[in-house]
Amino acid sequence: MEPLTHTIEAILFASGKGVPIADIAEKLNVTEGEVKKSLKELKEHYGEDGGIVLLEFNKKAQLGSNPKYKESVAAVLNPIREKELTRTILETVAIIAYKQPITRTEIELLRGLNSDYAVNVLLDLKLIYPCGRKDAVGRPVLFATTDEFLKRFKLHSLEDLPDYNELMAAITRTEEEHDTYLYARDELQEDASAQTASAQETPAQEQKSEQDLNEGYEIPDFLKGLDDADIVKIG
Repeated sequence: MEPLTHTIEAILFASGKGVPIADIAEKLNVTEGEVKKSLKELKEHYGEDGGIVLLEFNKKAQLGSNPKYKESVAAVLNPIREKELTRTILETVAIIAYKQPITRTEIELLRGLNSDYAVNVLLDLKLIYPCGRKDAVGRPVLFATTDEFLKRFKLHSLEDLPDYNELMAAITRTEEEHDTYLYARDELQEDASAQTASAQETPAQEQKSEQDLNEGYEIPDFLKGLDDADIVKIG
């Protein structure tokens, strides 16, 4: 492939989303025709059966996974996303609760991560709502918490929120403890599977083992209203 084609491939891979063809041409100091020629070369390179496909839409280009393999991709990635989901949602709703009204960009600046999915889940759960637009370039949407948020977290008003720094520290601590719990649980399950039928634990003993592992794993009171089941079914 031509050097320009490799360059565009790297740009699309790094972006992870649609990139305007006009922007690529302008920043690389080439014509849109040259960009389109490279995109055609990329499309031919990946073919129809490759794991990666080149998408073109609304005068933009993007690299994506081949829909042919979506079931396998989902089987591997969905469990990973679900493990990461709780902390993502909790961090985002905590930031909105304390900093409202706040824009999506401001949330991402505070988290240092893309928050599109978290914001969309919170909107679906009706824990936040668009409360207006900020008087700034582009007039971005502002988000605030709802009455449902107060009810879900058993708060009479926003004045009942705990200290922000303490809450964020609790979220981090909870995630670390949860990872430890999951590791220990998996170890327990592997050990149980390796034992003979006569030496295996009874259901009551297994339940007790799960309870033992759960001891010391405390979610902060403020966060107990939002559980994994609520989040995963939205995805």
